[in-house]
Amino acid sequence: MRLPEAFVAKMKKLLDEEADEFFAVYENEKINGLRVNPLKTDPGAWVKTAPFSLSPVPFCPTGFYYEPDEQPGKHPYHAAGLYYIQEPSAMAAAEALQPEPGDTVLDLCAAPGGKTTQLGAMMKNRGLLVANEIHPKRVKALAENVERFGLTNTIVVNEAPETLAERFPGFFDKILVDAPCSGEGMFRKEEEAASFWSPAYVEECAARQRRILESAYAMLKEGGILVYSTCTFSPEENEQTMEWLLETYDDLRLLPIAKIGGIEPGRPEWTKTNRSDLVHAARLWPHRLKGEGHFVAKLQKQRPTPPWSGRWAKANAPKAAVRLYRQFEQQSLQTVQHGTILSFGSHLAMLPDRCPDLSGLKVVRAGLHLGEAKKERFEPNHALALALRADEAKHVLDLSSDSRECLQYWRGETLSTGGDRGWLLVTVDGFPFGWGKEVKGTVKNFYPKGLRLI
Repeated sequence: MRLPEAFVAKMKKLLDEEADEFFAVYENEKINGLRVNPLKTDPGAWVKTAPFSLSPVPFCPTGFYYEPDEQPGKHPYHAAGLYYIQEPSAMAAAEALQPEPGDTVLDLCAAPGGKTTQLGAMMKNRGLLVANEIHPKRVKALAENVERFGLTNTIVVNEAPETLAERFPGFFDKILVDAPCSGEGMFRKEEEAASFWSPAYVEECAARQRRILESAYAMLKEGGILVYSTCTFSPEENEQTMEWLLETYDDLRLLPIAKIGGIEPGRPEWTKTNRSDLVHAARLWPHRLKGEGHFVAKLQKQRPTPPWSGRWAKANAPKAAVRLYRQFEQQSLQTVQHGTILSFGSHLAMLPDRCPDLSGLKVVRAGLHLGEAKKERFEPNHALALALRADEAKHVLDLSSDSRECLQYWRGETLSTGGDRGWLLVTVDGFPFGWGKEVKGTVKNFYPKGLRLI
């Protein structure tokens, strides 16, 4: 592929004797990966029976490489949320943050949702995960990926970082800033990224990253962890941005990231002050491991911050609408959903525990979208289906992933069963796939129109 001349000259100067090895990577095919969803299946057991040839990503326990001729994105398992297609080196950032169940976590630049879904799975759907994306078009894909992965503890919002910083000072235990960048690690994957690149664009990205980091710092608790990552090689956006951050906020300290599976240290020599602690950061080079490239740094805030003094969310759903949902739950589910229920028009959502007041924010998805109250009936949402296990539904229609019926359902067609059980959880090889309503031997299809197989 043709690389920008200024980029080639810059990387030759930076990498010196390594440069030939680095540029040779661009003659090869891009690396493909997926991350198995531990909320839905055991990754180690599932890969043994997976319909693809998979090999482990050494720095991510749920990550696997797949072969270029395979298409896991077109399998019904992908639609059921069993895995997320993700460039392997991008998996390192969430692994560095290591959120735990019960944490309060922010993914500040979250679209399309690869790292959000990884964080949510690591949290086991416990605690609060706020996933923010400033761009309205990109936030839709983020919300869809959160839904497909079965995340119930996640609030998806469409705000500027500074707006959130005003609302949530000192609120989060852990924050991920996967910053918008010049995308040098995307050149092999997306050639248009190479055509868009310029030295001026690198400087523009570095300035934007620093503004985002100012907001992130303001939202972090004392003792909280901040992980910063990019998919670019530029020192201006990586080590030099971390140098600026550490000089601006002198209470921050860099924490070491494990250098496993080919991960290398940061490069202090590429900064103005040659900060030795930048070796704690991580460089994922495409000529040193199987991946397109990433930079990751992990920092801890030590300055005392006042406790957050904002308001918490309160239930506001009409009693009649909640009654309709509880009737559906009693008739169709083996489990009871506990939590604060909010109404968005006729739609109901169940919030995660200890969720802040969301009024005034552009909320795209609030926790678990239960469904819609319609006159005297309740229609469950697709998100509820994907958040359940098969044994949590009273009535299940299981389809084989390689069957004609599975394709029919995925296309939005009706199915014939001979039963009359009402709402059914449709599953594929035992994994929840969507809703159907069985009436007089026919299953009406409730698979969302925008997600259907064309």
